[in-house]
Amino acid sequence: MLDFVAEKQSSWDFLKNTELPIFIYGMGDGAEKILRVFEEYGIAAAGFFASDEFVRGHYFKGHLVHSLSQIEKLIDDFIIVLAFGAGYESLYRRISQMAQRHILLAPDVPVVGEGLFTYEYCLQNAEKLQRVYDLLADDVSRQTFSDIVNFRISGKIDYLHHCTTEKSDVWENIIHLTENERYIDMGAYNGDTVQEFSELTGGRYEHIWAVEPDTRNFRKLTKSTQEMDNITLVNAAAWNENTELTFSDRSGRNSKLTEGGGVKLKTVQTVSGDSLCANATLIKMDVEGAEAMAVAGCESSLKAGSRLICALYHRTEDIFELPLLVNKINPELKLYIRHQLYIPAWETNLYCTL
Repeated sequence: MLDFVAEKQSSWDFLKNTELPIFIYGMGDGAEKILRVFEEYGIAAAGFFASDEFVRGHYFKGHLVHSLSQIEKLIDDFIIVLAFGAGYESLYRRISQMAQRHILLAPDVPVVGEGLFTYEYCLQNAEKLQRVYDLLADDVSRQTFSDIVNFRISGKIDYLHHCTTEKSDVWENIIHLTENERYIDMGAYNGDTVQEFSELTGGRYEHIWAVEPDTRNFRKLTKSTQEMDNITLVNAAAWNENTELTFSDRSGRNSKLTEGGGVKLKTVQTVSGDSLCANATLIKMDVEGAEAMAVAGCESSLKAGSRLICALYHRTEDIFELPLLVNKINPELKLYIRHQLYIPAWETNLYCTL
């Protein structure tokens, strides 16, 4: 069991045991999360650095923020810990070049929720991980799953390089769009994925339901889709039922359902996919940690054979719990996993089709 898991030492244990100084690249929410784990493991950060355009003589956590070149002039050998997401080509290339000169790790911390993806965590969930691996429909999915699991344990970005594929692969080889799509976009953000769908179908589809809870994002969504036909915009959060819940109203792709925690809160309407269309042909979910509830809310469509695109990277357990949930709802759906260009393992998605 778990023969596809090669890494046994977590990034955290490696960093705890190293004698090299550790510099954190980045100063945002990711750095805050990593520092909390550092404290738990007794790991010391020697300092912080930022991309040259963000270095302005300021301090973070009591450390003067340097550029990489400044640190390289002072210290020959050190470890870089990446503390933010890189999803565009030039930054991805820059980080890859850093990794050629220094040990560079991108430790895995959950976007939402708790828990660290370590080898011990894999052993605790061995049966579920193995079950997902065995359920996957093609060799690319199994290799991607293996690479993502090993990356999340070790933080070694070579695993991400190895499994990165173009998004076009999905549309050419897994999800084949027709002119009769009933498409639900859950987590429609500013309309970018709705526009992508419209372009891929040449504007020929049956209907679109675009669901977005954040007020500012919804205004952008409304503006970007105002010329489109046969589209229903829903200012609500994806869930397993139509009800009201508390929501962190802070814009961007990280708007998420919450129970509190010092951010601006408001009560929002939630909506299930089945209440919008119980026989959708394609459902996309990127709902910041609410994917399991959203999948449950689309049970009728999934049982009828709707295809699904679902983010697998918000919660520590998503990589195995979400495929198993879909398989439980409809065992006939084939399960695929692909990872598009991103460090860390964000943009890792589940694709389901008959």
